[in-house]
Amino acid sequence: MSTTGYPPPVDKLLTYAPCDDIDIVSHEQWPDYLALGFGPEHIPDLIRLATDTTYSTSNSEDPTYCAPVHAWRILGLLHAAAAIEPLIPLTEDSEYGDIASDELPEVYGLIGPAAIPTLKALLADSSHTPSARIDAIGCIERIAKMHPEAKEECIAIITHQLELFAENDPEVNAFLIFALKELKVPEAIPLIKQAYEADSVDEFFAGTFDEVQVAFGLKERTERPRWGLNIEEFRSASIQPPKKPRTHGGGGFNKNKAKNKSAKQSRKKNRRRK
Repeated sequence: MSTTGYPPPVDKLLTYAPCDDIDIVSHEQWPDYLALGFGPEHIPDLIRLATDTTYSTSNSEDPTYCAPVHAWRILGLLHAAAAIEPLIPLTEDSEYGDIASDELPEVYGLIGPAAIPTLKALLADSSHTPSARIDAIGCIERIAKMHPEAKEECIAIITHQLELFAENDPEVNAFLIFALKELKVPEAIPLIKQAYEADSVDEFFAGTFDEVQVAFGLKERTERPRWGLNIEEFRSASIQPPKKPRTHGGGGFNKNKAKNKSAKQSRKKNRRRK
């Protein structure tokens, strides 16, 4: 055991790299973590590090701040089913939540269908924040894309949750609709229309019903569409109303996961401790 309280090679993650250097979400472009010697025997200590709040008090430019991020990535690469439950609270973590929002879909996608029951429960539980439930949607969507054998089950979960549109937060409905669009489920359009007619979809995030139909390829674009917000902008908007008007662009219904550069820099500054 090293002086950090973590055994090798887990202790190497405390000096591996600062968060500013790991902005790539796709696991195919992550560093070759497994070359450091990680295996299934390290899963318990990786879970402990991934959920360790000690390092959230450090400067985000300090490599130790990013140690939990490296840890949860490796848990994904190890397909660690034991990490499914412990990682869930990260969706509502005040310090790492914005990073987890981007990365957990990939982590749970790597872990695979075993994570579906836990994510389904998170999505269905209205006691969680809309942001956390939206993260669950993203994770379920990613599992569906990475594991075709689970796609039908994932679509059923997302569709069922949208059927409860009157009980859901309008923001949650917006991202359920986006997931159905991403998973190419045009048969959900009648249900989506019902949600819009009930005024249960936040158009700030999803756009109008006409824009949704364009995004599904069911209608020709007749006007310049309004862009919805991506999930990082949603997190900021849910804390404080945005001061800028919604932006415009040529892409129609949008939940672009590419981060806005200036917004990202602002979030990083907010994580830095004076």
